[in-house]
Amino acid sequence: MNDTSAQPTRRIPITGYFARIFTGFVSLLKGLKITFHYLSHPSTVVTQQYPENRATLKMAERLRAQLTMIHDDNGYHKCTACHICEQACPNASIHVAERAKPALSKTELDTFIWRLDSCTFCNLCVMVCPFQVLQMKSTFESSVYDQRLLIYNLSRYAGPTSTVLAKQADDEARKNAVEPRSVYDGPTALNGFFLAGIPKELLVTLDRKGEV
Repeated sequence: MNDTSAQPTRRIPITGYFARIFTGFVSLLKGLKITFHYLSHPSTVVTQQYPENRATLKMAERLRAQLTMIHDDNGYHKCTACHICEQACPNASIHVAERAKPALSKTELDTFIWRLDSCTFCNLCVMVCPFQVLQMKSTFESSVYDQRLLIYNLSRYAGPTSTVLAKQADDEARKNAVEPRSVYDGPTALNGFFLAGIPKELLVTLDRKGEV
């Protein structure tokens, strides 16, 4: 019985000057197929014309670009300084500092330091947080001229959580229990000092935004 198994087909190499021109032209047309499609169907173009479209550009919500701490309408958070996120971070990009003299709770957050310059955006800190305090946003424009500006304090204040503050009788009691914190407060590379060459207005603007 003869062996009828498939045998590899040998391709005859194309030789000759005009044969090579023809195959090159066919290859070019195949490469331009997608270009011609976009010319006739401009609505299907996926390439973003950045930065020309900066005003209208919307990135996908699933993009991991900027770690933020969620604050409520009153500017309070739910972080208890439990250090779980700090322990879960694979490369020590998070440092949670407790308040030296807590006002209302046994343990209170002082500063929440996040290093964008070393973060791998693995999202582990967000997933392990028991109170859903952290969130990854799609804000991707974070270029700076000084690397020290990539070390942030994510907490707007030092003090107890929003749950504890809500139990206080009046606004004055809540105000006395917290201390305002700025983006570059705490054990960061700035240590409370303005950088040479960085306008103070820029740092004040970042503080008022309440997010980085």
